[in-house]
Amino acid sequence: MPTATSPSTSLRPLFALPVIVAALGYFVDVYDLLLFNIVRVPSLKDLGLSEADISLVGGRILNFQQAGLLVGGILWGILGDKRGRLSVLFGSIITYSLANLACGFVHDPQWYAWLRFVAGFGLAGELGAGITLVSEILPPHLRGYGSSLVASVGLLGAVVAYFTVTLFDWRTTYFIGGGLGLFLLLLRVSVLESGMFKRVQSTNVSRGNFWALFRDWPSILRYLRCMGIALPTYLVIGILATFSNEFGKAVGVQEAIQPGRAVMFTYIGTVTGDLFSGILSQWLHSRRKAVGLMMGLTLIFVSIYLFSKVSSADTFYGICLAMGFSIGYIAMFLTITAESFGTNLRATATTSVANNVRATTLLTIPAFQAMKPSLGVLESAAIVAFVCFALGFWSLATIEETFGKELDYAE
Repeated sequence: MPTATSPSTSLRPLFALPVIVAALGYFVDVYDLLLFNIVRVPSLKDLGLSEADISLVGGRILNFQQAGLLVGGILWGILGDKRGRLSVLFGSIITYSLANLACGFVHDPQWYAWLRFVAGFGLAGELGAGITLVSEILPPHLRGYGSSLVASVGLLGAVVAYFTVTLFDWRTTYFIGGGLGLFLLLLRVSVLESGMFKRVQSTNVSRGNFWALFRDWPSILRYLRCMGIALPTYLVIGILATFSNEFGKAVGVQEAIQPGRAVMFTYIGTVTGDLFSGILSQWLHSRRKAVGLMMGLTLIFVSIYLFSKVSSADTFYGICLAMGFSIGYIAMFLTITAESFGTNLRATATTSVANNVRATTLLTIPAFQAMKPSLGVLESAAIVAFVCFALGFWSLATIEETFGKELDYAE
């Protein structure tokens, strides 16, 4: 497709209401998505579970949430291309806000699991639809900045979630999450639909056909490459930060590492990295070069994390911060996905890719856990990391450059 030249250097479109609302939507998304991870132990203990049951039942509840993300990633994406980007942004936020409010009243672990499934289902629609809408309403020379702004504001939700849990009991934190979502719903009333979607809606082109993403081998590879470049990001978030207490002990940190604190530092770094990678891609006029540099940094910091002997907890958290910065191309891989598909499949692709990548932890964590008894914590993580980086660099080397690409077309 032809590329567009930048007609103006004005940054004013970045502060349009759809961009701001998409950023705030992702903020609430991240807050709600990570909340169970943070309150898992106190909430299940309050429900009367033993320490052994907390581990077992907590894992099952988390899997329910991840399953909701997988199902929702496909269905919300299809709806976004069939009915419009705004229909997803409204429907998803109502779903996960009500589910989170209900979590604040839960007294049964089984109901807790189903409510987290519903919450995961709702949360699955937020980021993909937001990035799709922002990519379509901004001019080509500002898309990278817009996506980074959305991700950076959004990822601050993880930091707020951490501090909210330290200030309030676990039920109140769910009420706060649900309340934030319903407040955001009021802001969305004034947001207008994407003009690109309206134009394709007036044609007879098939929209939201999930199986069209797999209609031939080039289409399959395009979709898988969009997922592949993101694998190192959820290696860091899903394994290295989440199980940081085990890694801290393995590398020799004297003080006990708090996983919640490690996750917070990782996300603080990611916020900064997402802003940087967007600016970098605009400066380099290349999505691939920007992602390549960030992925290379991730490989360096992951190697330091796994193979350096660290005795200080502060140094360990500093490495988590650095890893977080290096994976700060989450907005960039989703922008690449949005730019890789026509308007009739853009939401389907972007929303499903976003959640499929999140759900890769359903494969990477069991693989890590299965190898750990015989190989140890560090060696098991290193093997999983090798696979993730190998697929990531191959995907990046073979994916199309999308910087400045005109998006007003159908597949």
